[in-house]
Amino acid sequence: MITTKSTAFDAERPRLTAIATRMLGSAADADDVLQEAWLRLSRTDDVDDLPAWLTTVVTRLCIDQLRRRRTRSANEAEVVADPVPVDPEADALLAERTVDAMQVVLDTLAPAERAAFVLHDVFGYPFDDIAAVMGRSVTAVRQLASRARRKVQGTPEPAASKAARAESRRVVEAFLAAARGGDLATLLSLLAPDAVMRADLVGQQMGTDPVYDGAAAVAARFDGARGAAPVTIDGELGAAWIQAGSTKVAFVFHAEAGLVREVELIADPEVLATLDVVRVRGRSATN
Repeated sequence: MITTKSTAFDAERPRLTAIATRMLGSAADADDVLQEAWLRLSRTDDVDDLPAWLTTVVTRLCIDQLRRRRTRSANEAEVVADPVPVDPEADALLAERTVDAMQVVLDTLAPAERAAFVLHDVFGYPFDDIAAVMGRSVTAVRQLASRARRKVQGTPEPAASKAARAESRRVVEAFLAAARGGDLATLLSLLAPDAVMRADLVGQQMGTDPVYDGAAAVAARFDGARGAAPVTIDGELGAAWIQAGSTKVAFVFHAEAGLVREVELIADPEVLATLDVVRVRGRSATN
C-alpha cells in the first residue's frame, strides 16, 4: 500500500514542487511542504482524487507557511528566492532576473491572494478548482486573484473599484449592526432577493444548514445573531466567532450594487488557517 502511494506521489511530485516553489519562493521550503504532504498522505486512506487532494494539501500548507512569515518582523520575513530551473538554451541571466523580480512582487501579496494568483495565472487552474482547493467560494477566489493580478502588474486600483469596495464595506457594516440589533427589516433591505449563505462541512457538523437560499432565509439566520465580532478577512470587512484568540467560525460577505449577495460560513480549521483575520477594534461583537 505504501509502495503504491509512494509511486503515485512521485508521479505528482514535479507538479507539486513547481506550485510550492512558486508560492513560497524557496526550493528548500517547497521540499519541506512536500515532505509534510507525503506524511499526511501516508496516514490517509481512501483518497478518491489524489491529484486534487495533494494540490489542496500543498496549497494550504503553503498559505499557512506564508501567514506565519507575515507574523515575523519585516527583516525576518524577507525571502531569498531560489530561481526556478530554466531551459539551458535560454538567456540564464535574464531568466534569473525575471524570476527574482516576480518573486519580489509575489512577496507583497497576502497569502490567499498569492495562492489564487499562482494557481490561476501561473498554472492555469480554473477558478472552480481553486475554490475547492482553498475551501472558498468561486466569487472569493476570483476577487483574490484579481487583486493579486493588479498588484503584480503595478496597476492602481480604479476609482470605480475603490468606490465599490467602500460601498461594500458600508453595506456589511450596516448588515452586522442590524444583525446585532435584531432588525429584520433592515437585514432584508440589505440582501439581494437571491442572496445565499453556504456553510462548509465543519459548519454543517456544528448544526448549520448547508445552504440558506434567498433573502428571507439569510436574514432569519442573522436576525439577533450573537457572538460574532467584526473583523477584516483578507482585508475585507466580515465577522468571526473568536474564542481565546482563536477564530472558530468566519463569515465572509460578498456585496455588489449596495446589497449582500453571498455569505461564506467557514468553520474548517484548515481553511480558517489560510485566512488573514484581524479584529476590528472599537466595534462590539454581535451580542
